[in-house]
Amino acid sequence: MSALNTGTDKLLGRIEGQVAVLSFNRPDSRNALSEEIYNGFATALPEVAENSEIRVLMVTGEGGAFCSGGDVKGFKARHASTDAPPTQESSVDHLRHIQASVSLALRRMPKPVVAAIPGPAAGAGLSIALAADLRVAAERAVFVSAFSTIGASGDFGSSWFLPRLIGEAKAKEFMFLSPRVSAHEALSLGLINRVLPDDGFEDAALGFCFEVAGRSPIALRLIKENIHRSFNADLATGLDAEAIAMVRAMGTADHREAVAAFFDKRSPNYTGR
Repeated sequence: MSALNTGTDKLLGRIEGQVAVLSFNRPDSRNALSEEIYNGFATALPEVAENSEIRVLMVTGEGGAFCSGGDVKGFKARHASTDAPPTQESSVDHLRHIQASVSLALRRMPKPVVAAIPGPAAGAGLSIALAADLRVAAERAVFVSAFSTIGASGDFGSSWFLPRLIGEAKAKEFMFLSPRVSAHEALSLGLINRVLPDDGFEDAALGFCFEVAGRSPIALRLIKENIHRSFNADLATGLDAEAIAMVRAMGTADHREAVAAFFDKRSPNYTGR
Protein backbone atom coordinates (compact mmCIF):
# COMPACT_ATOMS: atom_id res chain seq x y z
CA MET A 1 0.00 0.00 0.00
CA SER A 2 1.23 3.51 -0.83
CA ALA A 3 -0.06 7.00 -0.23
CA LEU A 4 -2.20 9.00 -2.64
CA ASN A 5 -1.90 12.71 -2.02
CA THR A 6 -5.13 14.63 -1.46
CA GLY A 7 -3.69 17.58 0.45
CA THR A 8 -6.15 17.09 3.32
CA ASP A 9 -7.07 14.61 6.04
CA LYS A 10 -10.77 15.14 5.21
CA LEU A 11 -10.33 12.98 2.11
CA LEU A 12 -7.99 10.05 2.67
CA GLY A 13 -6.07 8.60 -0.24
CA ARG A 14 -4.13 5.39 -0.73
CA ILE A 15 -3.14 2.96 -3.47
CA GLU A 16 -3.58 -0.77 -2.95
CA GLY A 17 -2.10 -2.71 -5.83
CA GLN A 18 -3.84 -1.43 -8.96
CA VAL A 19 -6.71 0.21 -7.05
CA ALA A 20 -6.67 3.80 -5.80
CA VAL A 21 -8.95 4.51 -2.82
CA LEU A 22 -10.37 7.90 -1.89
CA SER A 23 -12.35 7.94 1.36
CA PHE A 24 -14.48 10.73 2.82
CA ASN A 25 -13.20 11.35 6.35
CA ARG A 26 -15.55 13.54 8.37
CA PRO A 27 -17.25 10.78 10.37
CA ASP A 28 -18.54 13.22 13.01
CA SER A 29 -20.84 14.70 10.33
CA ARG A 30 -21.45 11.45 8.41
CA ASN A 31 -18.82 12.64 5.95
CA ALA A 32 -20.59 15.87 4.98
CA LEU A 33 -18.91 17.70 2.12
CA SER A 34 -16.50 20.58 2.67
CA GLU A 35 -14.10 22.80 0.77
CA GLU A 36 -11.25 20.56 1.94
CA ILE A 37 -12.95 17.56 0.34
CA TYR A 38 -13.55 19.37 -2.95
CA ASN A 39 -9.91 20.47 -3.02
CA GLY A 40 -8.87 16.91 -2.17
CA PHE A 41 -10.64 15.55 -5.23
CA ALA A 42 -9.14 18.30 -7.39
CA THR A 43 -5.67 17.31 -6.14
CA ALA A 44 -6.00 13.52 -6.32
CA LEU A 45 -8.08 12.81 -9.43
CA PRO A 46 -5.55 14.08 -12.00
CA GLU A 47 -2.90 11.84 -10.43
CA VAL A 48 -5.25 8.86 -10.55
CA ALA A 49 -6.04 9.57 -14.20
CA GLU A 50 -2.37 9.88 -15.20
CA ASN A 51 -0.89 7.00 -13.17
CA SER A 52 -0.78 4.00 -15.49
CA GLU A 53 -0.27 1.64 -12.54
CA ILE A 54 -3.76 2.52 -11.25
CA ARG A 55 -6.46 0.53 -13.05
CA VAL A 56 -9.54 1.33 -10.89
CA LEU A 57 -10.60 4.11 -8.52
CA MET A 58 -12.72 3.28 -5.47
CA VAL A 59 -14.54 6.08 -3.63
CA THR A 60 -15.83 5.25 -0.15
CA GLY A 61 -16.34 6.73 3.32
CA GLU A 62 -15.00 6.33 6.85
CA GLY A 63 -17.00 5.69 10.02
CA GLY A 64 -19.85 3.67 8.54
CA ALA A 65 -21.26 6.32 6.16
CA PHE A 66 -20.56 7.13 2.54
CA CYS A 67 -21.41 10.84 2.42
CA SER A 68 -24.36 12.82 3.80
CA GLY A 69 -24.03 15.57 1.21
CA GLY A 70 -23.93 19.26 2.04
CA ASP A 71 -23.17 20.33 5.60
CA VAL A 72 -26.61 21.40 6.90
CA LYS A 73 -25.01 22.85 10.06
CA GLY A 74 -22.92 25.01 7.77
CA PHE A 75 -26.07 26.14 5.93
CA LYS A 76 -27.62 27.23 9.25
CA ALA A 77 -24.50 29.11 10.27
CA ARG A 78 -24.40 31.00 6.97
CA HIS A 79 -28.08 31.96 7.30
CA ALA A 80 -27.43 33.29 10.81
CA SER A 81 -24.32 35.24 9.83
CA THR A 82 -24.44 39.02 9.75
CA ASP A 83 -21.74 39.15 7.07
CA ALA A 84 -22.75 40.24 3.60
CA PRO A 85 -23.70 37.07 1.64
CA PRO A 86 -21.88 36.27 -1.60
CA THR A 87 -23.56 37.38 -4.77
CA GLN A 88 -25.71 34.89 -6.64
CA GLU A 89 -23.30 35.04 -9.55
CA SER A 90 -20.28 34.17 -7.39
CA SER A 91 -22.22 31.36 -5.69
CA VAL A 92 -23.16 29.87 -9.07
CA ASP A 93 -19.56 30.10 -10.29
CA HIS A 94 -18.31 28.37 -7.13
CA LEU A 95 -20.87 25.56 -7.41
CA ARG A 96 -20.02 25.06 -11.07
CA HIS A 97 -16.36 24.78 -10.16
CA ILE A 98 -16.71 22.24 -7.35
CA GLN A 99 -19.23 20.15 -9.31
CA ALA A 100 -16.74 19.97 -12.19
CA SER A 101 -13.88 19.04 -9.85
CA VAL A 102 -15.82 16.07 -8.44
CA SER A 103 -18.81 14.71 -10.42
CA LEU A 104 -17.62 15.74 -13.88
CA ALA A 105 -14.05 14.62 -13.16
CA LEU A 106 -15.29 11.21 -11.99
CA ARG A 107 -17.46 10.86 -15.08
CA ARG A 108 -14.50 11.73 -17.32
CA MET A 109 -12.00 9.53 -15.46
CA PRO A 110 -10.43 7.32 -18.18
CA LYS A 111 -10.63 4.21 -15.99
CA PRO A 112 -13.46 2.56 -14.03
CA VAL A 113 -14.73 4.31 -10.90
CA VAL A 114 -16.46 2.25 -8.20
CA ALA A 115 -18.45 3.84 -5.37
CA ALA A 116 -18.24 1.55 -2.33
CA ILE A 117 -21.11 2.62 -0.08
CA PRO A 118 -20.81 1.37 3.52
CA GLY A 119 -23.79 3.30 4.89
CA PRO A 120 -25.92 6.39 4.20
CA ALA A 121 -25.51 8.20 0.89
CA ALA A 122 -27.61 11.36 0.82
CA GLY A 123 -27.99 14.57 -1.16
CA ALA A 124 -24.85 15.55 -3.02
CA GLY A 125 -23.16 12.50 -1.48
CA LEU A 126 -25.61 10.32 -3.38
CA SER A 127 -25.01 12.39 -6.51
CA ILE A 128 -21.27 11.71 -6.24
CA ALA A 129 -21.94 7.99 -5.85
CA LEU A 130 -24.06 8.14 -9.01
CA ALA A 131 -21.15 9.75 -10.88
CA ALA A 132 -19.21 6.49 -10.49
CA ASP A 133 -19.39 3.80 -13.17
CA LEU A 134 -20.37 1.07 -10.70
CA ARG A 135 -21.80 1.06 -7.19
CA VAL A 136 -21.56 -1.62 -4.50
CA ALA A 137 -23.29 -1.16 -1.15
CA ALA A 138 -23.35 -2.75 2.26
CA GLU A 139 -26.64 -4.28 3.37
CA ARG A 140 -27.05 -1.49 5.95
CA ALA A 141 -26.64 1.29 3.34
CA VAL A 142 -29.53 3.67 2.70
CA PHE A 143 -30.05 6.09 -0.15
CA VAL A 144 -31.99 9.34 -0.02
CA SER A 145 -31.98 12.39 -2.29
CA ALA A 146 -32.77 14.72 0.67
CA PHE A 147 -32.85 17.87 -1.48
CA SER A 148 -36.60 18.50 -1.37
CA THR A 149 -36.64 18.06 2.41
CA ILE A 150 -34.39 21.12 2.83
CA GLY A 151 -35.96 23.21 0.06
CA ALA A 152 -33.19 22.55 -2.46
CA SER A 153 -33.32 21.41 -6.08
CA GLY A 154 -30.27 19.14 -6.34
CA ASP A 155 -26.65 19.39 -7.45
CA PHE A 156 -23.54 17.38 -8.35
CA GLY A 157 -25.45 15.71 -11.19
CA SER A 158 -28.43 14.14 -9.40
CA SER A 159 -30.94 15.22 -12.06
CA TRP A 160 -28.65 13.94 -14.84
CA PHE A 161 -27.61 10.58 -13.40
CA LEU A 162 -30.85 9.42 -11.78
CA PRO A 163 -33.08 9.31 -14.90
CA ARG A 164 -30.39 7.41 -16.78
CA LEU A 165 -30.21 4.77 -14.06
CA ILE A 166 -33.83 4.36 -12.91
CA GLY A 167 -35.95 6.16 -15.51
CA GLU A 168 -37.67 9.54 -15.55
CA ALA A 169 -40.74 8.79 -13.43
CA LYS A 170 -38.80 6.99 -10.69
CA ALA A 171 -36.18 9.74 -10.69
CA LYS A 172 -38.88 12.36 -10.18
CA GLU A 173 -40.44 10.34 -7.35
CA PHE A 174 -36.99 9.92 -5.78
CA MET A 175 -36.33 13.66 -5.98
CA PHE A 176 -39.85 14.94 -5.16
CA LEU A 177 -40.61 12.71 -2.16
CA SER A 178 -37.10 11.81 -1.00
CA PRO A 179 -37.88 8.28 0.26
CA ARG A 180 -35.28 6.32 2.22
CA VAL A 181 -34.29 3.44 -0.05
CA SER A 182 -32.56 0.34 1.33
CA ALA A 183 -29.66 -1.37 -0.37
CA HIS A 184 -31.82 -4.21 -1.67
CA GLU A 185 -34.44 -1.75 -2.95
CA ALA A 186 -31.66 0.22 -4.64
CA LEU A 187 -30.46 -2.99 -6.29
CA SER A 188 -33.92 -3.78 -7.64
CA LEU A 189 -34.24 -0.23 -9.00
CA GLY A 190 -30.90 -0.47 -10.81
CA LEU A 191 -29.40 2.24 -8.63
CA ILE A 192 -26.53 -0.03 -7.52
CA ASN A 193 -24.80 -3.10 -8.95
CA ARG A 194 -24.30 -5.34 -5.92
CA VAL A 195 -25.18 -5.65 -2.25
CA LEU A 196 -22.33 -6.92 -0.07
CA PRO A 197 -22.43 -8.11 3.56
CA ASP A 198 -21.94 -5.51 6.28
CA ASP A 199 -19.18 -7.58 7.89
CA GLY A 200 -16.00 -7.25 5.91
CA PHE A 201 -17.58 -4.77 3.51
CA GLU A 202 -14.44 -2.82 2.69
CA ASP A 203 -12.45 -5.96 1.88
CA ALA A 204 -15.30 -7.28 -0.27
CA ALA A 205 -15.57 -3.95 -2.09
CA LEU A 206 -11.82 -3.94 -2.70
CA GLY A 207 -12.10 -7.50 -3.98
CA PHE A 208 -14.73 -6.33 -6.46
CA CYS A 209 -12.40 -3.52 -7.57
CA PHE A 210 -9.50 -5.96 -7.95
CA GLU A 211 -11.74 -8.11 -10.15
CA VAL A 212 -12.44 -5.13 -12.41
CA ALA A 213 -8.75 -4.16 -12.37
CA GLY A 214 -7.91 -7.63 -13.67
CA ARG A 215 -9.34 -6.76 -17.09
CA SER A 216 -7.41 -5.03 -19.88
CA PRO A 217 -7.20 -1.31 -18.98
CA ILE A 218 -7.26 -0.36 -22.66
CA ALA A 219 -10.43 -2.35 -23.25
CA LEU A 220 -12.09 -0.90 -20.14
CA ARG A 221 -11.28 2.67 -21.19
CA LEU A 222 -12.66 2.13 -24.69
CA ILE A 223 -15.80 0.40 -23.35
CA LYS A 224 -16.42 3.34 -21.01
CA GLU A 225 -15.98 5.80 -23.88
CA ASN A 226 -18.33 3.82 -26.13
CA ILE A 227 -21.09 3.65 -23.52
CA HIS A 228 -20.82 7.33 -22.60
CA ARG A 229 -20.91 8.30 -26.28
CA SER A 230 -24.08 6.28 -26.83
CA PHE A 231 -26.19 8.78 -24.83
CA ASN A 232 -25.49 11.52 -27.38
CA ALA A 233 -25.04 9.62 -30.64
CA ASP A 234 -27.25 7.81 -33.13
CA LEU A 235 -26.69 4.12 -33.93
CA ALA A 236 -24.64 4.78 -37.07
CA THR A 237 -22.25 7.02 -35.14
CA GLY A 238 -22.05 4.48 -32.34
CA LEU A 239 -21.27 1.64 -34.74
CA ASP A 240 -18.55 3.68 -36.43
CA ALA A 241 -16.96 4.51 -33.07
CA GLU A 242 -17.18 0.87 -31.98
CA ALA A 243 -15.40 -0.22 -35.16
CA ILE A 244 -12.53 2.19 -34.53
CA ALA A 245 -12.25 1.20 -30.85
CA MET A 246 -12.45 -2.53 -31.61
CA VAL A 247 -9.65 -2.42 -34.15
CA ARG A 248 -7.53 -0.35 -31.75
CA ALA A 249 -8.14 -2.79 -28.89
CA MET A 250 -7.39 -5.87 -30.98
CA GLY A 251 -4.12 -4.34 -32.13
CA THR A 252 -2.73 -4.17 -28.60
CA ALA A 253 -0.31 -6.39 -26.71
CA ASP A 254 -3.09 -6.88 -24.14
CA HIS A 255 -5.30 -8.50 -26.77
CA ARG A 256 -2.50 -10.80 -27.88
CA GLU A 257 -1.84 -11.70 -24.23
CA ALA A 258 -5.54 -12.46 -23.66
CA VAL A 259 -5.64 -14.83 -26.64
CA ALA A 260 -2.43 -16.57 -25.52
CA ALA A 261 -3.76 -16.92 -21.96
CA PHE A 262 -7.01 -18.42 -23.27
CA PHE A 263 -5.16 -21.21 -25.06
CA ASP A 264 -2.69 -21.68 -22.19
CA LYS A 265 -5.62 -21.94 -19.72
CA ARG A 266 -4.16 -19.27 -17.43
CA SER A 267 -5.04 -15.77 -16.25
CA PRO A 268 -3.79 -13.04 -18.57
CA ASN A 269 -1.14 -10.59 -17.41
CA TYR A 270 -2.23 -7.25 -18.84
CA THR A 271 0.31 -4.45 -19.21
CA GLY A 272 -1.88 -1.70 -20.61
CA ARG A 273 -0.07 -1.74 -23.96
